[in-house]
Amino acid sequence: MGQPDENKTQKQGFVGIHGARQHNLKNVTLDIPRDALVVFTGVSGSGKSSLAFGTLYAEAERRYLESVSPYARRLFHQMPIPEVDKIEGLPPAVALQQQRGSGTTRSSVGSVTTLSNLLRMLYSRAGDYPEGQSLLYADSFSTNTPEGVCPKCHGLGKIHQVTEKSMVPDDSLTIREKAIAAWPPAWQGKNLRDILTTLGYDVDIPWKDLPKKDRDWILFTNERPQVPVYRDLSLDEVKLAIKNKTEPSYKGTYKGAKRHVLHTFANTQSTLMKKRVSQYMISSECPSCKGKRLRRESLSVTFAGYDIADISRLPLEKLLSIFAPYGDGTAPALLKLTKQHQEKAMVAQRIAEDLVARVIVLLELGLGYLSLERSTPSLSPGEHQRLRLATQVRSNLFGVVYVLDEPSAGLHPADTEALLKTLDRLKASGNSLFVVEHELDVIRHADWIVDVGPDAGEGGGEILYSGPPAGLKDSKLSKTREHLFNDLPFKKTIPRKPCGWLKLSGVTRNNLTDLGVSFPLGVLTSVTGVSGSGKSSLVSQVLVELMSAKLGKILFKEEDEEALQKDTVETLGGEITAGSEDIKRMVVVNQKPIGRTPRSNLATYTGLFDVVRKLFASTKLAKARHYNAGRFSFNVGKGRCPNCDGEGFVMVELLFLPSVYAPCPVCEGARYNPETLEVTYHEKNINQVLDMTVDKAALFFEKEDRVSRPLKVLQEVGLGYLRLGQPATELSGGEAQRIKLATELQRLSRGNTLYILDEPTTGLHPTDVEKLQLQLARLVDAGNTVIVVEHDMQVVAGSDWVIDIGPGAGKEGGKVVAEGTPNEVAKNELSKTAIYLSKTLNGHP
Repeated sequence: MGQPDENKTQKQGFVGIHGARQHNLKNVTLDIPRDALVVFTGVSGSGKSSLAFGTLYAEAERRYLESVSPYARRLFHQMPIPEVDKIEGLPPAVALQQQRGSGTTRSSVGSVTTLSNLLRMLYSRAGDYPEGQSLLYADSFSTNTPEGVCPKCHGLGKIHQVTEKSMVPDDSLTIREKAIAAWPPAWQGKNLRDILTTLGYDVDIPWKDLPKKDRDWILFTNERPQVPVYRDLSLDEVKLAIKNKTEPSYKGTYKGAKRHVLHTFANTQSTLMKKRVSQYMISSECPSCKGKRLRRESLSVTFAGYDIADISRLPLEKLLSIFAPYGDGTAPALLKLTKQHQEKAMVAQRIAEDLVARVIVLLELGLGYLSLERSTPSLSPGEHQRLRLATQVRSNLFGVVYVLDEPSAGLHPADTEALLKTLDRLKASGNSLFVVEHELDVIRHADWIVDVGPDAGEGGGEILYSGPPAGLKDSKLSKTREHLFNDLPFKKTIPRKPCGWLKLSGVTRNNLTDLGVSFPLGVLTSVTGVSGSGKSSLVSQVLVELMSAKLGKILFKEEDEEALQKDTVETLGGEITAGSEDIKRMVVVNQKPIGRTPRSNLATYTGLFDVVRKLFASTKLAKARHYNAGRFSFNVGKGRCPNCDGEGFVMVELLFLPSVYAPCPVCEGARYNPETLEVTYHEKNINQVLDMTVDKAALFFEKEDRVSRPLKVLQEVGLGYLRLGQPATELSGGEAQRIKLATELQRLSRGNTLYILDEPTTGLHPTDVEKLQLQLARLVDAGNTVIVVEHDMQVVAGSDWVIDIGPGAGKEGGKVVAEGTPNEVAKNELSKTAIYLSKTLNGHP
């Protein structure tokens, strides 16, 4: 009998990774324990996510998909197959990544947590029906099914009408003077005008003087007549041309104005076009369902006195108080029902019990302020991830690896404690937790730390340490070690004095009611509070809206098209009473992507690429060939590779496997045609420059001030590892936010600018947070005002002023609990932030 393999025995209970080379990982080999909380740390861009998600989760997913039928495989969004030699001992995995702006407007808190399914079943089987109404199935309580949806508004809760007044706001104008404002602009509008002239309508008399039947036909007809068009002629001139059989300019087809508006709104992919036509539509609450989106029969069924739409609008903590007595069998209504209808009572109790257990987990994760009808695109990435985490806790899976991406994002330290309890519950159920994280409290809670680094991008990708937390203390290269075991006292700075105050009064939105608040000018202010307390409502919504109005800016939100399809939260009150005259400009630096396609990148967004293309166009060879700067854009036909249209890759469809993006066989991934690549600047062609990291490019262009200045700023905000041509779609929310910040910093500031940042430390290692703090200080020192919504105590402690909103979340929040310097707020006993701020100020991280 052979001896047992000792090495193999030691490895039991571990996941063995051999030769991982995903992204910047440098042929990494290591063992990670199962049934433990393993935290992957390291500076931003070091390779943590490449190891946790790009390698471990991608391989677990690949193995799972190998076991399902080829047809079913096509229905999954599959991750690329990881570059790794071998992974041993890897259990099935569930990924809980941060999804920004995820889901459609019809996706909600209720659908993500499956609580809506339970409610629909409850109303169907145990609801109070009006006398004589027949039983409705669960589908009849859904706004996404034909059985449940309101037939009048198709489940939108609003009806959009197009009227003569909405399309023709000024009836004293003639059609030639653009009386029909709803018509498409530019050539299309002229085309419709010229078609009307051929059809015999006078386009040169005021709209109000046209007969009503003519006005109705022009706006509301569904006919599509095709007629000869004579450009820019009057009615009499057109009649003469037709009589003389003059050759027309072309043939055109007429389309009614209402048809144009509704068709564009329903079908355009352009948010701007949708926004443009929406102003000619009148939106009002649906008269049939009163905005509740369900048919009347469904709304007539109640439970505990609420119809299903009303109960879905309540915060989760209120739901708990309604259903808890039904779950434990003490509700008077349930006792009464048991005598009359035992089956109904049993159903009510069973569903209520399950519902209560699910809601308790959500409350533990600090989400009690959310309602079931809240749409998922309006949630922060952290909120969305915690919703899905709560669902997993209730799923009672065993032996699974949960891979999480910064679950503490957007969490106040008080809420982080609840998150850790939830993670412990998942681990206690026999699961493994692999967590990518920067929050020191989560790192300290780990059973095992994998520290990746030492730097970002090409300077990272190595395993600096893998083992229990205490051992990290001896890892000399680790930047995480410096912060985790930092016993140095906090460097207290003397807070700057405000040069004025921006005063708001009567602020009413979400949970803020008639709130008055003053923001100091010329300093750095942190707005703090537990998740859901009202910080973002106050700063990122109300303050931004009110200042935009003062500055005369039209505030265009990317969510406008969704806003037209759902109940939007509006600011019901609030005004700026003082201080706005001292602000000349406002800049909102958020985490929205810098572009939606791979064609948008770091170089194009910052304006850097314009200068680089001009440098290439100024070379001898480019001048001799008459190449201008446009020749060096991969978006323009002349310079780009004709095979891949400047993408650099072609998509190869594999029927049952993930589509593979292969380098273009013609340009070999270089994006440009050979003639363009022959032009070099200091022996590098345009593609080689785009392939450089910011750090390399800074050395390459060090004598060219117009390029080196923006590159230096990108390095200062910790983005030296990104490639100049890195597609916008590959950037995290935090990276996008820092690119926007760097773009602002490179502008020569004139002062008097208000900068608003919502959680700028998301996705940042403490080392990178220090870099960010230096940049924020630079903005203030240049005579600007900076307001950040923040949970990171390092930033809060280093601020000049703190405004703490709370004390709790939802209805328990919305008030200014404390305000003052960090030292003053740290002493306030009513503030939930004070205890954590005090620890940081006193050097206890």
